[in-house]
Amino acid sequence: MARNSYSIGILLIGLAVLLLLGKLGVIHFIFSFFWPLVLLAPGLLFHILYFNRTWPAGVLVPGGILTTYGLMFFFCNIFGWGSMSYLWPGFILGVAIGLYELHLFDRGSDRGVWIGALVLGIISVVLFGITLLVKLGIYVIALILVAAGLLMIFRRKNVW
Repeated sequence: MARNSYSIGILLIGLAVLLLLGKLGVIHFIFSFFWPLVLLAPGLLFHILYFNRTWPAGVLVPGGILTTYGLMFFFCNIFGWGSMSYLWPGFILGVAIGLYELHLFDRGSDRGVWIGALVLGIISVVLFGITLLVKLGIYVIALILVAAGLLMIFRRKNVW
C-alpha cells in the first residue's frame, strides 16, 4: 500500500507541475515553436522505416513532402512568417523531392516518376527565382552592377 501511495504522490506532483507550467505559458511557448515536429517526425519516420527495410519505397513520397514542409515551417518559426512570401515554391519542391526519392531508391519505378520530379523541381526553382527577383529585384540589380564594375576594374590593369 505504501508503494502505491508513493506512485500516486509522484503522479500528483507531476500533474501539478504540468498545470503550473501551462498556467505560466511555458507549454504554449513550447508547442507554438515546436509544432512543425507534427510534420517533421512522421516524415523522418517514413525515411527510417524505409531504410530499415520495414516499409516499401512508396513511403518516401509522403516522407519527402512532410520533411520538406516541416523544415520550411521551422524556418518560418525562427525567422518569422513573413519569410513564407519567399518560401511558397517550397510546397511544390516538397512534392518534387518526394518523387525524386522514390525514383532514386525504387529501382522498379516508372520513368514518369523521374520526369514528374524533374518538372516539378524546375517549376519550383523558376518560381523561387521569380519570387526573389520580384521581392529583392533592386538588390539583385545592384549586385550585378557591382560585379560588372569589379570585372571592368580588375580585367584591364593599365587602362588609366
